[in-house]
Amino acid sequence: MKPAAFDYRRPATLDDAIAMLADSGPAGRVIAGGQSLGPMLNLRLARPEILIDITGIAELRDVADGDGDGVTLGACVTHAMIEDGSVPDPTNGVLARIAGGIAYRAVRNRGTIGGSLAHGDPAADWVSVLAALGAQAVIAGPSGKRRTPAAAFVTGAFETVLEAGEILCAIHVPALSTAARWGYYKFCRKAGDFADAMAAVLFDPKSNAARTVIGATHAQPAVIDGEYDTNRVTAAIDALGFDAHDRQTHLVAAKRAAMIAGLA
Repeated sequence: MKPAAFDYRRPATLDDAIAMLADSGPAGRVIAGGQSLGPMLNLRLARPEILIDITGIAELRDVADGDGDGVTLGACVTHAMIEDGSVPDPTNGVLARIAGGIAYRAVRNRGTIGGSLAHGDPAADWVSVLAALGAQAVIAGPSGKRRTPAAAFVTGAFETVLEAGEILCAIHVPALSTAARWGYYKFCRKAGDFADAMAAVLFDPKSNAARTVIGATHAQPAVIDGEYDTNRVTAAIDALGFDAHDRQTHLVAAKRAAMIAGLA
């Protein structure tokens, strides 16, 4: 299939993109790597009248190293750039490992970290991983910039906190200490598929960061603060309303993530 007809615009600056989005109203849609939106356009599940391509905005590929505090990645930084170590990784390799497990290399060459998060698919790797890392989303709009925790950015299946005229412009990822323990596990029917179940577990004794995130839910990821605890994780999964099969696969994913982290 082919997409419905639309106008195409390619702004040179973030301010231009925000102005175009504001002018287009509900008819406008932002596209970055297009690895998720592209198929939706072809299947006519998405029918924007105006497509605003932000990949030509240099600011959205910028990377700011926070001198040990973490790193701020522009929304158009690709998965491949992270996988290849082309940008600083303050997580001691966590970002590179996650990026390298996303779909296929052709997708990683085009797909962006910001696009993945803004798409809001509950089964996307970055949605759960950035929540577990305690990352923050930087949002730009007509009123300026604001930040929100990545854990609160996705509010439902393909729904986010982005308001009319706003664009996700960057993601700040805090640094992990060398003592941090980290585990991530996902079930896929085959390599490259979106996950049927996923979980991320973090414990960093130096920063007191500790959380478990259950992804591939029916809505936003479930975030359990505090050190990994089987009973609390089980209760959180039970509250998600899965059928027996999905409940079990999520329980196993969480347990295996905890085992990878050395916490179970």
